[in-house]
Amino acid sequence: MTRNVLIIEDNPGIGELVRMHVAELGMTPILCKRGDTGLARFREGGIGLVILDLMLPGMDGLSVCREIRAGPGYVPVLMLTAKSTELNRVLGLEMGADDYLTKPFSVAELAARVKALFRRVDAMASAAVVETRSDELIADGLRIDPARRRVFIREQPVELTAREFDLLWHFASHPGRVFSRVQLLDTVWGYSHEGYEHTVNTHINRLRGKIETDPAQPEFIQTVWGVGYRFRE
Repeated sequence: MTRNVLIIEDNPGIGELVRMHVAELGMTPILCKRGDTGLARFREGGIGLVILDLMLPGMDGLSVCREIRAGPGYVPVLMLTAKSTELNRVLGLEMGADDYLTKPFSVAELAARVKALFRRVDAMASAAVVETRSDELIADGLRIDPARRRVFIREQPVELTAREFDLLWHFASHPGRVFSRVQLLDTVWGYSHEGYEHTVNTHINRLRGKIETDPAQPEFIQTVWGVGYRFRE
């Protein structure tokens, strides 16, 4: 896939910092300072990853993300935000962002997230070509079709983000096995940073809200207190 990275960031210092380090990773950075012009550049095509600020002139980051997800194809979105509240994290994920970084962030952390997103998309592309994950998984009304990356509850389609699907498929492929938050970060996200386990919590809560009859008493993704989570036996 293309290694063109679209950076939509209005802060000159942060934008230049991200541009410089994306280039150091061997990728081609494209910097836009407004949400509307960034979206227009995305629609021209040839973008492999979008790094998107939340607060932008012209068009806010949530609206840009929504428009990106409304279009054809899939391009990962890494959202940058100065706001660290749970509400803003959930809103970004609900609009289709694959991951987020709260400012200020370290250069090493940014690099790890970018490389992890590219690795995951490359793996998705390889799986689609060889169709190694073509068998469906069915469990008490939950049906997962990995070849088409679709999920159904009692034959009703469930809309999941790419990350939510990867997380669900990882759990469902290992029924009964307990995973810690750090293990899930390392395996599903492709990186592991101490203190970011809340990313896992947020995604699991949203996933439960979509597939569980009663998210407060989950049937499929169960909590193992003091250890982590598991998919039912």
